[in-house]
Order: sequence, then C-alpha cells, then structure tokens
Amino acid sequence: MTELYERYKNLLFQLAYQLTGSVCDAEDAVQDVFIKLQRVDPARLQEPKAYLCKMMTNHCYDLLKSARKRREQYIGPWLPEPLQMNAEDVFEAIIRGELLSYAMLALLERLSPAERAVFVLREALSFDYAAIAEITGKSEMNCRKLLSRARGKMGVSEQELAGAGAVSDEWAQQFLAALSEGKVDTVLSMLAEDAMLLSDGGGKVSAAIRPIQTSEHVARFLLGIIRKAGEGEDDRFSIEIKQLNGQTTIMFRQQARITSAVFLHMKNKLLQNIYIIRNPDKLERMNQQAL
Repeated sequence: MTELYERYKNLLFQLAYQLTGSVCDAEDAVQDVFIKLQRVDPARLQEPKAYLCKMMTNHCYDLLKSARKRREQYIGPWLPEPLQMNAEDVFEAIIRGELLSYAMLALLERLSPAERAVFVLREALSFDYAAIAEITGKSEMNCRKLLSRARGKMGVSEQELAGAGAVSDEWAQQFLAALSEGKVDTVLSMLAEDAMLLSDGGGKVSAAIRPIQTSEHVARFLLGIIRKAGEGEDDRFSIEIKQLNGQTTIMFRQQARITSAVFLHMKNKLLQNIYIIRNPDKLERMNQQAL
C-alpha cells in the first residue's frame, strides 16, 4: 500500500485538483481513495493506475455534484484555487503533460462532471479512449462525443490546447510597467479587443461581481486598481511575478500577505483572459506556506 501511495499520489492529486478546482478537496480525495483502497481485493489491482484513477474519478463525481449547488449561490464568478507547487513537481508535471493551464481549469467550469472527467483524462493525463471508457464506465464512442462536446463548450480547438496561452515573465513585467506608468495606449495594444476579466472575491473582499469585457473596459479596470494602490502610499504594498500552476502569475501583497493572484491568458499574441483570485479562503494556503 505504501508503495502504491508513493507511486501514484501525485498523479491522483493532479487528477482530483483538475476535476474539482480545489486544492483542499484534492488533498482530501487522495487520502479518502487510499483509505478505501485498503478494503479492495489485491487481485483487482492488476492495473493499479487505471483502477486508482477510476476510484478517484468516481469520488470526484460526488464532490462536483455538491460543489455545483454551492457555486450556484456563490457571489460573483467562481474561479479555481491557485496551486503552489515546488519546482520539481512543476517540472515533472509539465514534462508528463499532466498540468492544464489555469485558463483551461477556469473553462472546465462550463462542463458537466462527465465532460470534465473525459477532458482531463484525455487532455491532461493522455489516457487513450479505451482506458477512459473503462475509468468512466462509458463506451469509447460516448467518450469521444463527450470530449468533442467539452471542447465546444470551452470554445477551444486542439491547436489552442497545445498552445496553452501562458505568458512569459518578461511579457508580464512589460504589461505591469505599462499599467504602473499609466500608458493607456500601450495597455490597449496588449489586449485583445474582446478581452475578458473575471474577479473572484467570493463576497468576502471587493471584486467585480460580473465579467468585465472588451479591451477598453478591462484596461480601465486594471488602471484603476494600480492607481488606487499607488494613492495609498503604503510601502507595505507590493506587486511581484511568481510561478503558480506552473505558469507566470502576478501577485499582489499587502503587509506581506497575498491579497490577489492574477493569471494571464494569451491568444494570437494578445491578452485574451485575465483571472483575478481575491477570495482570501483560496489564498490562505499560500499565505500559510509563506510564513
């Protein structure tokens, strides 16, 4: 059992996190699955990877059903919890292709539990359709249809999936500099015309209740945030570039505590989507790790 845990715990965590969008739920799910595994006949573990992924997928189905009800009552947009990983885990996950971009995680919220499971198993974990059918209990044809439907709902093509849309540290620094210096034209030139910004405060801190759309409105919103921060003249406020979810992220701090994590997603060399996580519950784990 210990050997199975050490070998598959990271894989199962990645699966659970991308199915639920919650670090806490994913960690609990890994523990719950291995507790249940102790009651499984060893003869059924001839292919442990597929069996464990099936257990995890079924476990997360139940979590997603209850989560959907909670999110219907959530104040403002719901965004996945950011994931802080050590360099070794990030490198291994990226090399194996197991880590979806944050933008993909956000788009997964449009899917049903079945569509989400098939998408993650195929696009993040690279299972073939026969294995996905076994894990989900559906036919291969149905799994192919679910994947096609998922891509349609997310509005992404196979080519866009491969591109991921992450920005570089240098690009993020240039964007921050343009905002800080109030260069409106430069900011607009870096945004797609149909750019969209989502801000998740969970009703606990100030945040945009509805999506902000078009480059002009997004630019105005971001310039306002930077201007207000500067007017505070508080030297305990800082902005820095960090790595979260294996990609470049802009992080706001106040009195050393993280108050916002900003993910940027590019398309056709322009900034397409901006995701701002402000809900303190979703940032608490990172703040604790920073102590």
